[in-house]
Amino acid sequence: MPIKILKPNNAGRRGISVVDRSGVVTTQKPLKALTHGKLRLSGRNARGVITARHRGGGAKQNWRTIDLKQTKLGIPALVSSIEYDPNRSAYIALVVYSDGTKSYILAPDSLKVGDKIVSNVNTKIKLGNRLILKNIPTGIAIYNIELQPGRGGQIVRTAGSSAMILGFDKGFAQIKLPSGEVRLIPESCSASIGRVSNPDYGNIRIGKAGRMRHMGHRPKVRGKAMNPVDHPHGGGEGNSPIGLKHPKTPTGKPTKGYKTRSRTKSNNYIIKPRTIKRKK
Repeated sequence: MPIKILKPNNAGRRGISVVDRSGVVTTQKPLKALTHGKLRLSGRNARGVITARHRGGGAKQNWRTIDLKQTKLGIPALVSSIEYDPNRSAYIALVVYSDGTKSYILAPDSLKVGDKIVSNVNTKIKLGNRLILKNIPTGIAIYNIELQPGRGGQIVRTAGSSAMILGFDKGFAQIKLPSGEVRLIPESCSASIGRVSNPDYGNIRIGKAGRMRHMGHRPKVRGKAMNPVDHPHGGGEGNSPIGLKHPKTPTGKPTKGYKTRSRTKSNNYIIKPRTIKRKK
């Protein structure tokens, strides 16, 4: 999946690069039975209050129903097609089980049409197969990992990502996540073998503002460019500083280093915190 750099025929195409999906994606139309309309929330919660700023608009998208649990244990499935999904960075695979059931799964890297996969408590260590953590050897790349047994994959689902089992201790597996964090996950949870597809997604250059609008991202405005009624950094004459000892969010909370993670989360299962990558 090489990165394709577009020719600078005009200002809008200069600096743009895309992932060449011609050799990977095998069909353009999704299976109608596994798709439905997607509700536009534009960053608003159930009360209509904006909780995530700078979202709205974008191209129309249909939601693909992805089977993150893969509960058809012991039934082999044949990969029918590899498809593009506008709702995620990774590709998805349409699999057909031996009983005739069809479903979408997250496609691992290098999975091809015609490959056979199976999900079971214990099965062969093969690309695309899914089994519980207790039966996966250490050092094997895994993805789509459950945090609670039977809940379905919740972590390591983005394009090109994978985790690794470091060891086992008292009914838990020590998993090293892509962020560098090492955490305990019950060994009865399931995970898929391999690395998530589309590893070149992180190398894409957006190139122009219109492409971000197509993705549903609206423009971001600096707080110091606003009025005091709109942001704590607003106001002043000309190009003035923020006028505060520490920068703040639009709601007045400290930012840049202020910990916002809830204490009720599963902090007790974290052995080593994630590695913070600082910009040079």
